Amino acid sequence: MTSLNVLVAVCMAYVILLFGVAFAADRLSSTGRTTWLRSPLVYTLSLSIYCTAWTFYGAVGYAARSGLEFVTIYLGPTLVMIGWWWGLRKLVRVGRSQRVTSIADLISSRYGKSNTLAVCVTLLAVIGVTPYIALQLQSITLSFDIFAEADPVSRPGEGSSAFWVACGLAVFAILFGTRNLDANERHHGVVTAVAIEAVVKLVALLAVGVFVVWGIAGGLGDTLARIDASEIGVWQVDHGRWATITFLAAAAFVCLPRMFQVMVVENDDERHLRTAAWAFPLYLMLMSLFVVPIAVVGLELMPEGANPDLFVLTIPLAEGQETLAMLSFLGGFSSATSMVIVAAMALSTMVSNHIVMPIWLNAQGSGASVSGDVRSVVLYARRVSIAVILALGYFYYRLSGGGAALASIGLIAFAGIAQILPALVGGLFWRGATRTGALVGLTVGFVLWLYTLLLPGMGAGVIAPQVMEHGLFGLSWLRPQALFGIAGMDPMVHSVMWSLSLNTAAFCIASLLSFPSPLERLQGAQFVNVFDHSAGPRGWTGSVAQSEDLMIMSQRIMGAREAQEFFQSEAMAQGSRAYLPEPTPAFLERLERELSGSVGAATAHAMIGQIVGGSSVSVEDLLAVADESAQLLEYSSRLEAKSAELSRTARKLREANEKLTQISLQKDAFLSQISHELRTPMTSIRAFSEILRDTDGLAPVDKTRYAAIIHDEALRLTRLLDDLLDLSVLENGQVTLNMGQGRLVDVLDRAMATALTGTDRPLRVRRHRGAERIVLRTDLDRLSQVFINLITNAQKYCDAADPELSVTVHDVGGRIVVDLIDNGSGIPRDARKMVFEKFARVGAEKAGGAGLGLAICREIMQRLGGDISYLSGQEGGAFRVSLPVGMEIAAQ
Repeated sequence: MTSLNVLVAVCMAYVILLFGVAFAADRLSSTGRTTWLRSPLVYTLSLSIYCTAWTFYGAVGYAARSGLEFVTIYLGPTLVMIGWWWGLRKLVRVGRSQRVTSIADLISSRYGKSNTLAVCVTLLAVIGVTPYIALQLQSITLSFDIFAEADPVSRPGEGSSAFWVACGLAVFAILFGTRNLDANERHHGVVTAVAIEAVVKLVALLAVGVFVVWGIAGGLGDTLARIDASEIGVWQVDHGRWATITFLAAAAFVCLPRMFQVMVVENDDERHLRTAAWAFPLYLMLMSLFVVPIAVVGLELMPEGANPDLFVLTIPLAEGQETLAMLSFLGGFSSATSMVIVAAMALSTMVSNHIVMPIWLNAQGSGASVSGDVRSVVLYARRVSIAVILALGYFYYRLSGGGAALASIGLIAFAGIAQILPALVGGLFWRGATRTGALVGLTVGFVLWLYTLLLPGMGAGVIAPQVMEHGLFGLSWLRPQALFGIAGMDPMVHSVMWSLSLNTAAFCIASLLSFPSPLERLQGAQFVNVFDHSAGPRGWTGSVAQSEDLMIMSQRIMGAREAQEFFQSEAMAQGSRAYLPEPTPAFLERLERELSGSVGAATAHAMIGQIVGGSSVSVEDLLAVADESAQLLEYSSRLEAKSAELSRTARKLREANEKLTQISLQKDAFLSQISHELRTPMTSIRAFSEILRDTDGLAPVDKTRYAAIIHDEALRLTRLLDDLLDLSVLENGQVTLNMGQGRLVDVLDRAMATALTGTDRPLRVRRHRGAERIVLRTDLDRLSQVFINLITNAQKYCDAADPELSVTVHDVGGRIVVDLIDNGSGIPRDARKMVFEKFARVGAEKAGGAGLGLAICREIMQRLGGDISYLSGQEGGAFRVSLPVGMEIAAQ
């Protein structure tokens, strides 16, 4: 008999294998090689998380207890995939266009991006999935106990198995589900591992079925004969219960957070639904193929009182097939772990985005751009949420007592999750659905499900016996399982009928009696007519002064490098040479969707709203709401666009006028300064040359000192004239470039040596030489001149007590850039626009020239086909040099 220690070792090896698969898939995804990762087959197999341990173990037990009623669990999703795939396609399109991260995020976005509604859906999902997690704990614990019975030495203490299983699943889910922050990015590693587990559990179940039919029952004919002779083979249909459970299975397939995660959030291509529409029902058919034979043979073979839920495992063990039993155990383990991983990942995203983040932001009290690492807060919140969710499942398992009380636990969870269905379907197809209606409907449905099904299903002691018998407050029509005086119904049918019917009625009535806000109407139009308006509503307005605040906020959520690349790509798309883009409505909409991948749509909307001060309704949004006025609105849209264009033009003219004024002032300052710069050395040269000419008997030491002064002042004059001549030649395009090939690391080495040799004030330089080993074809001397000027400026102007310069080389938008960032106070915001203009100087008291260095650098980079810019959003002075386009890059 396989020992418990061997079983644990096999499980650990299997977990390591899954991590290896996930890691390899993530590595392939990061390099862009995702062809097979994004295949319809992987997508279809990922949907198999619907088949949990309840399906793997419990389907056989369900068949043994209730006959063919187990078929309803497979029938519901099959009907959805075959008959409602167009609805799923619409759901996927909405999820992709709105960049939603969870089902709570989608419903929140539909109803005016209401975080209150998102919190309600999150709490309902957590409570509804808690029984399901308890079911996974029970299945793994029972399967462990089967092996532990024959290994009393290593057998854990009573009650400890479930605890350690819960801890292991929590760690497993944290490591698996919180590796990436952006929940909207495709988790190729997780999805691929789930697909592998789908194959394992299918192979395991088919292997046990083949062994039972041909190894025990004697073949297909004998098996069919046994089924006909068994009570399981008798066709008995309770129409009300069959219809109810089929509907619940279909609703849960759409509304379960884990199903929404793989079906909508992880979807790479909505065309995959066409393949899944036939492939997933085929998978379900294969999973159910041997359920009845295993149940029938198990009832004949196993002793009376044996748990039929474990026939898949105990039959091979009873027949001495330890390898098959081990494979069966891995199938059940895969079923449970895949469900827990994806469900915990989805629920933790909902909890962190809609509960933790709003509370944390409100506690900061300074708006969305406060100090703090938002990324760490989000990741920590998700990891803690996973631990809490698994703890809730464990406590439910302990409270319910296990065993028979958990026999219908899957259906209890399905009925709870199904309460989301009216708000979801109504939001997709009814433009008049409102936030108030969704809140009222969810509340009514949740309370009735809790009172009529969840609490009674947790066993004795949770609800007082007098309440069960006589109703709440002694009112017989409030009995949990005979609500409104209707008695004699199956408890499941009774609860589903009242909870969902009153949920739907309350949703419709409250929606009709309430009036949606403008944002609700806009979002409603986008959802209902998603194939006509997939771009999403545009309603933001912002100002240039807010761009840096948006950058600071984005860096704390997305990460510094990712945010800077996003902002620079947006600026380039706008045709701007500035580092920060203009906060146009289109840019703010894209930024909101980018942030929503990490913190959810409602939170991202609120954070941007705190900075830009709210949103406005654009004509494009009104077009989506009122199609019957399309021509008038189109004309208004053109007028508005012209008006906006004129406003932007006027703003740019004002900025240009301000810049011209500053240039004029700089010109006057230059004339004054250049006169001073020329007069000072000329005066010294004249004075000391006259002394040398007219004074007899000067000591040799004095003659040498006066001659040295004349020489130094002449060099100073030469440098000034060289700068003026160099700038004139560059501006007139008369420069001759000496193109050559060399390594960037050598150019930087030469620039460092030239700029820092002989300086009185030390400057510490941090570099990553490995990233600098690229080969360029450009004018190496001119490029070195640019770096010398930037390093000299850092050495001269950095006001930190311990000055330091960081030089980093990386790829941004397909171009190699070099960032030089010091740890000083940087250039004041009002002086950044003029920093590359001629004669501009910042900190004149430290300046030693006429303010031509950066202007020369800009002209050089333009002639070389590159660019130089000032990086906003950094703590110190920061410049970015974009290397010439068309250069040759090669690893050295």
